[in-house]
Amino acid sequence: MTELEARPETLRGRAIYDMLLAVHGAIRRDLERVERLAERALDGLPAEEISQELDEIKRDGMLWHLQIDCLRYCRFVHMHHNAEDREFFPELRETNPALNPVIDRLQGDHRRVSDQLDAVEAAARALAKDDGNMARKAVVDALRDLAENLLEHLDYEELSIEPTVLRLKDPASGRWR
Repeated sequence: MTELEARPETLRGRAIYDMLLAVHGAIRRDLERVERLAERALDGLPAEEISQELDEIKRDGMLWHLQIDCLRYCRFVHMHHNAEDREFFPELRETNPALNPVIDRLQGDHRRVSDQLDAVEAAARALAKDDGNMARKAVVDALRDLAENLLEHLDYEELSIEPTVLRLKDPASGRWR
């Protein structure tokens, strides 16, 4: 057992980790729904049915705007990763210096995912100008690439940082509780 693992789990750490899992869950769920819809659109799903399904996603999905407005979805993921890079990861590094190689990998993942988000945005913009099969396929391909790397990143992050996050200090007291 390491010194870190000997520390008790904190209420703050549990709350932060649960929030991280909730955000990642929403990203996974909505990405999966939109990928399925994009596949069906590629297979020739009529525009009216696409609109109906988007309305359903819009009603009950936090990230429904992936197909409606990829720019918003991409900004959401960019924002999440930027917040981790600026606010969250420095605290993890301070709490557990042994985690530095993991944080380095996660930040590299953020840069790669950022490039893939840019590719999704570009494909979505092109689709708005040309609704042909090639443009539809470009969106599906960009989403597949994003999904593969983003989902792998989320899994790795959750598994790798959990013990450290669960033991983050309470900033008010500066202690572990």
